[in-house]
Amino acid sequence: MAKYLLLKHYRGGPERQLHEDVPMEQWDPQEVTDHIAFMGHVADTLRERGEFVDERALSPEGTFVRFGGEGKAPVTDGPFAETKDLIAGWMAIDVDSLERAHEVAAFLSSAPGPGGTPLHEWIEVRPYLENPPEIDN
Repeated sequence: MAKYLLLKHYRGGPERQLHEDVPMEQWDPQEVTDHIAFMGHVADTLRERGEFVDERALSPEGTFVRFGGEGKAPVTDGPFAETKDLIAGWMAIDVDSLERAHEVAAFLSSAPGPGGTPLHEWIEVRPYLENPPEIDN
């Protein structure tokens, strides 16, 4: 088994998707309920298979922060501009193969959006780093 982090890109990804023109704030309340219920269904399905680790939706607000120097305040940038990619949430899974991780990501990407049609959101699949990288001296 290997662990993967599935990052749910609400905006962004390799190519623009139709749903990106309809922010969730403009969806019908039932469409939002159906979307959230689907996400719970995916998590329950993965729990039954022993592949679920954790999940969480993320707020659209966020800030980039980095070390500003010894004794100096952190350097910040944000909140995120409208045009930047938005990670709407994540799910951690523990599966037998990368192919299975891709199947789960595709399942997650089929979540319903406006009109009940699949969103086709981009799901970024990132394996957990099991060991630190080896450095040749």
